Order: sequence, then C-alpha cells, then structure tokens
Amino acid sequence: MARSTMEVAFLGTQKTEMEDAKYVKVFYGDEPDGKTEHGLSIIGMAVADDQADEVFAAGAHFQPLELVRITFEVDRGGQNKGKNLALHIEPVKARTTAAVSPQPNKPAPSADPAKS
Repeated sequence: MARSTMEVAFLGTQKTEMEDAKYVKVFYGDEPDGKTEHGLSIIGMAVADDQADEVFAAGAHFQPLELVRITFEVDRGGQNKGKNLALHIEPVKARTTAAVSPQPNKPAPSADPAKS
C-alpha cells in the first residue's frame, strides 16, 4: 500500500457504531470547484479500523478550519480504484505551551554563624 500525507482545513471527526462495527471518518475542506460548490468542498475520508479511536479522539483537539496534516494509506478498492484510509491526524503548526514551568526556587544561602 502507498502511504501519503496532505495538509487540509479540519472540519470534524465522526464515529458511528452499529451491530458490533465501528465506522470513523475525518472530514476536511478543500478548494471549491466553482461550478457545483462555493466556499469549501466538504470531503470525508474513512479511518483505518486499528487507528479509529486515536483519530476520532484527536479530532477533539482541533478548531474548525485549523490546518491539519492527515497521514493516510491508499488501499486497493473495487474496479481498480484506490481507497484512502486515514491513519493519523496532527496540527500543521506546532503548538506552544502557554504555561511555562517555573524554575525551582533555590534556598537562599544561609549564614552559618559557626563558620564565621
């Protein structure tokens, strides 16, 4: 299978569970074609079964339209077509932590009268 990545505008993740099966999709926006759609073109991609929980949970950490990087595999589909299966999703821009851990306080040197 071929593996690739793409950077797109995040729209959401969705999970559907029924009859002992779990289906997860990631939705992203693409440039509109200007003929049949305006704004963003909404595209859904299935998530590989063994990464479904991870990708679905990751979706809770993104803002709508935030740029994300999706890693996916192209699996063989029917009629010589490929089927994209998402494996991982991450932010394009590295996030900085807002809280900086404070430096541990060093005790002030004590004046020991015995050493004077």
